[in-house]
Amino acid sequence: MAQPLLRLIAPAALGLLAPLAPVGASAAELNLEGIHRYASGHVTDGLSADQVTSINQFSDVQPTEWAYQALSNLIERYGCVAGYPDGTFRGKQALSRWEAAALLNACLDRITEVTDELRRLLKEFETELAVLKGRVDGLEAKVGELEANQFSTTTKLSGQATFVVGANAFGGSATSLRDAARQEVGATIFTYDLQLSFDTSFTGKDLLRTILRAGNFGSSAFGGAGPTGSLSTLEVAFQEDAGADVVGIDKLFYQFPIGNGVTATVGGRVGQEDMLALWPSVYPSDTILNVLTLNGAPAAYNKNLGPGAGLWWQNGGFSVSASYVAANGNTGNPSEGGIGTNASAGTGTVQIGYAQEQWAVAAIYSYIQSGVGVSGTTPLAALAFENAAARTNAVGLSGYWQPSSSSWVPSISAGWGLNTTSYDGQEVDGDVRTSQSWMVGLEWSDVFVKGNALGMAVGQPIFATALEGSDSPNDGNYVWEWWYKFQVSDNISVTPALFYLSRPLGQATPSGDTFNQLGGLVKTTFRF
Repeated sequence: MAQPLLRLIAPAALGLLAPLAPVGASAAELNLEGIHRYASGHVTDGLSADQVTSINQFSDVQPTEWAYQALSNLIERYGCVAGYPDGTFRGKQALSRWEAAALLNACLDRITEVTDELRRLLKEFETELAVLKGRVDGLEAKVGELEANQFSTTTKLSGQATFVVGANAFGGSATSLRDAARQEVGATIFTYDLQLSFDTSFTGKDLLRTILRAGNFGSSAFGGAGPTGSLSTLEVAFQEDAGADVVGIDKLFYQFPIGNGVTATVGGRVGQEDMLALWPSVYPSDTILNVLTLNGAPAAYNKNLGPGAGLWWQNGGFSVSASYVAANGNTGNPSEGGIGTNASAGTGTVQIGYAQEQWAVAAIYSYIQSGVGVSGTTPLAALAFENAAARTNAVGLSGYWQPSSSSWVPSISAGWGLNTTSYDGQEVDGDVRTSQSWMVGLEWSDVFVKGNALGMAVGQPIFATALEGSDSPNDGNYVWEWWYKFQVSDNISVTPALFYLSRPLGQATPSGDTFNQLGGLVKTTFRF
């Protein structure tokens, strides 16, 4: 604090070093008593009795004066300047060495006052300052430790571990089918899923993503086992083809900008959803059943996974995405796979979307080859994607709206899908020609407690609506889910949930009988 003041009064101090006043200049001529009183703010001959508190009190000091700011600082910060009774400062009047000494002395007295005050404050807050210093030293030590032990300066690691405890009950009048399902997947289970994501950037605008994953859902109804297959598969369910408890590469792809609003993606193991500029839903993607996270169009949004590439363009709220993924793209035998072959199990996708802060809508088209794993189908509808001669054109229309703040009004996500299948001239009566699907999902945020959420969704997974030949399908079925998420902390959540499948086998349900499934679970998620 003293340094700015010294800079301000330096001219006066330098004046003291100037040559002595001419011989004959007496103390009487310089009015030493008046100078002393001037410097201390007292009445003296021709000087103001009041210490000036604002530079605006001087009628002859204008902002254009070269020393205006310096004088303002002396007055307002240190209060060691007084004026004349007529309200003037007379800045252009010559300054004697006596006057300079008096001014310098008054300002130095103020520095002493400030210094004494600082000493008093330092003494008073000595304990608090010591605590703060200790905290700063501790933070510096922790930062140093983190820097010394970081595994990469370009890569960020994030993880998610999920525990699921639950069971499924089967009911209906189809007793043999019901009993067989109970025998196969009716036990209470404890399963897990682990995901480790490594996000690397080399330029600050690109992204190399590597996801390692392990799980043990394969032998449970939550992982697709049992008669209801993918309809009861959880979104979080995972198991490597090599078996349970095996860590594998789930995804590996690279994204980078190539122009104004254009992003390219290429990967040896990339998902269709990774190459979409817009995901047209705010219904949580990690809730319960996987089929209810696919925007009402599980065929068009099939999340095909394998070697692939894509581009997307964004401008304002508009976006266009185009991609190709081949599940068998790493197979060298063209009769079994490869890029662009009839056996590649490929999905070609184009999506057009528009998004604003509270809503979005998107239209999608996907060309689907045989062998693509489409989740959320009845056994009859699944045949359209498994037939080696089948090719499916799938379209979907999806969107969402969400309130601007938490209230009793939920966010709404909805979608509808339509699929037409051809068989390269090898169709037979009873083959699925068209199929449909739809869903509506609702979510209420901050329910009962801030951070908690309540949700439900209902829909019809893919079911056949028209067959080759004269037969009419009877493949309808419904699926519901309800859940409540307790946000225990920033990194831990617990979600109890129920789901119900009204007729999961669709047309494969024995004639005149009923068959349904009720699932209950508690999902605990740890994010780190």
